[in-house]
Amino acid sequence: MKIFAFICVLAGYAFPAAAEVVVATRTLRANSILSVQDVELAALNSAGAVGALDEAIGMEARVTLYAGRPIRRSDLGQPSIIDRNQIVPLVFETGTLRIATEGRALGRGGVGATIRIMNLSSRTTVFGVIRPDGSVVVER
Repeated sequence: MKIFAFICVLAGYAFPAAAEVVVATRTLRANSILSVQDVELAALNSAGAVGALDEAIGMEARVTLYAGRPIRRSDLGQPSIIDRNQIVPLVFETGTLRIATEGRALGRGGVGATIRIMNLSSRTTVFGVIRPDGSVVVER
């Protein structure tokens, strides 16, 4: 391959430079939290791939990650703190008015994610943003 690339460079053809990207060291299931043992750097060409280990470590896999394949930014997300069907505090705040009740999560998500919640009192489905304390704030 090196000889072919050298000949093509002499002939005026350009090759994209291989950059270091993060790859999985083993197959990881979706919803796994990545650790230092799960990822490494490899010299590959891949658009949209994570370029630094610290960007991947501690993140949650949104899809199955296969050993030796580049990890794309869209494959990772913040770790989920709320799971589907979990009972969570549901809060509505506007001005000095604050209404709190319980709701059932209809999806899973991490801090700052917007998820659907079913209000257990009224059986109404609403959207809310997950707070760091695990509560969900409904916005108008």
